[in-house]
Amino acid sequence: MLLTEKDFHEFIESFIEILEKKDAYTRGHSNRVAHYAMEIAKKMNLSREEIELAHITGHLHDIGKIGIPDSILSKNGNLNNFEFDLIKKHSEFGYNILNKVSVLKEHALIVKYHHERWDGMGYPSGLKGKDIPLISRIISVADSFDAMTSSRSYRKALDDSFAIKELEKNSWKQFDGEIVEVFLREVLPQFITPKINNYTLAY
Repeated sequence: MLLTEKDFHEFIESFIEILEKKDAYTRGHSNRVAHYAMEIAKKMNLSREEIELAHITGHLHDIGKIGIPDSILSKNGNLNNFEFDLIKKHSEFGYNILNKVSVLKEHALIVKYHHERWDGMGYPSGLKGKDIPLISRIISVADSFDAMTSSRSYRKALDDSFAIKELEKNSWKQFDGEIVEVFLREVLPQFITPKINNYTLAY
C-alpha cells in the first residue's frame, strides 16, 4: 500500500514526537519550526513542492539529536567544549539517518546544512551565502527564533522582542537577510501582536 501525502506527514509528526520525548524542554519545537518554515516559503512564493519540503524538513531538522546523549541534551548549565562539539554533530547525524531513505535524500541535505551561516562561519561545511540550500536558510531563521523564545534546560525563554532584535542584528551575517525580512514583516505578525514588550516591528 502506498502512503498518501497526508499519511506521510502524519508519520513524520509521530516519529518526531518520539524524539522530543527525550527532551521535555524542546517538546513542540519541531512542529513550530515546521509551521514557521512553511509560512516563510509561502510568503516567498515558492512552489508547492518547496513549501512542502520546508514543512516536512522543519519537522525533521533536529532528528540527529537522537544520537546525542540525554545527559547533554538536558544539561542544566553551560556545555563544555567537548559537549558543544558533540551537539554540533546533530546535523550530520540527521543527514546520515535520512540519507538512507530514498524519498528523504533531499530533506537529508537540508538538515545537514541548516546550521550553516550566510557569512560562512557555520557548520558542518562552512558553506556561504547562496551556496547554502534555500530551505536550509529558511529553517535556520525559523529554528533560531523558536529556540530563543522557548525554555531550555539551561535558561528560560527569551522575550520575543529580544529574539527579533537578534535576527535583525545578525541579518546578512548568520542569516539570509531577505528571509529575516519576510519572517519579521509577513510571518511573525500572524502569531504575535505587532507591539511586543515596547518593541514595534518596523513595517
